[in-house]
Amino acid sequence: MKMTTIGGTLAGIMTLASAAQAQETLTAVHAFPETLIYTQSFLEFVDKVNERGEGVVQIEVRGGPEAMGMFQQPEAVRNGVVDMVYTPGSFYAGTVPEKDALVASNLTAIETRENGGIELIDQIHQEKMGVKYLGWFDSGVCYNLWTRNEPELDEDGNLDVSGLRLRGNAVYNAFFTEYLGAQVIDLPTTDVYSALERGVVDATGWTQIGLIDLKWNDFLNYRIEPCFFSTDLGVIVNLDTWEGLSEEAQTILQEVAIEHEASSVEAMRAKRDEDFAALDEQGMEVVELEGEAAAEYLAAARERTWGRMQRLMEEAPQGAGNYDALIEHFYDPEADAE
Repeated sequence: MKMTTIGGTLAGIMTLASAAQAQETLTAVHAFPETLIYTQSFLEFVDKVNERGEGVVQIEVRGGPEAMGMFQQPEAVRNGVVDMVYTPGSFYAGTVPEKDALVASNLTAIETRENGGIELIDQIHQEKMGVKYLGWFDSGVCYNLWTRNEPELDEDGNLDVSGLRLRGNAVYNAFFTEYLGAQVIDLPTTDVYSALERGVVDATGWTQIGLIDLKWNDFLNYRIEPCFFSTDLGVIVNLDTWEGLSEEAQTILQEVAIEHEASSVEAMRAKRDEDFAALDEQGMEVVELEGEAAAEYLAAARERTWGRMQRLMEEAPQGAGNYDALIEHFYDPEADAE
């Protein structure tokens, strides 16, 4: 009887130990400061995973750019220094230029998940970078050009940026330089506030939301319409880490990512409307390009970005074989006509 009790106790202890060992933990970092709405969206995803994955899989967030440089994060995931990062694809465009299909997209993660576009992007990430593309978060909002002073239009209604000190980065520069003919000053997001404050730049591209979070509206007074591009924020996971997870852990992570792709579209569009209302109340003025000028502006943003993607793909050993498929999955001409 005594031996039976001891045996049962040991079995119980071993069962508990086995259950504890079964929980898998992934380390994660995020590109932008915690105060930014996009980071808050990622942290919401983390909370959802940790709630549903209790006892199976957890995500341990190590921090943002204060913990690891934002441009170093994608390589850190590739090398296994951390398991997961939430970041713009533009931060690793040299390795995966195909991310420009998301930048120039007029669809959301919902449509591209359904039509196979995200599956294609995932395959490319695995082949080229050794990472799993888990999900495209916070899609459904686009970019505007924001300026300190009232922008000038030429006699045909086209935007004239001559004389502007325009903040640029890898997302915008093909459009800004090749079409607008702008002189750009490349700056990371974290340096833009001080650059605006000191007059180093007086215009920037940025998404429809987040300007207030970053306090750039302290200096920027005009929003130029129409908006262009799409956010390309996604979650990538080290491929060895991903393949080493249990099937149950993989299922939880993927299911929650797909759900968050959809819910974040609605959340970001609501936040956009809220931000626009607040900016209007503060005196933000809107300058609308119209007619042919507006159409050419949007076409140039899209086509210059596609051109950059194709050139970089052709330079890579894998070539540009996926170019047409990427356009087909991430761009719908009929959506522009609506």
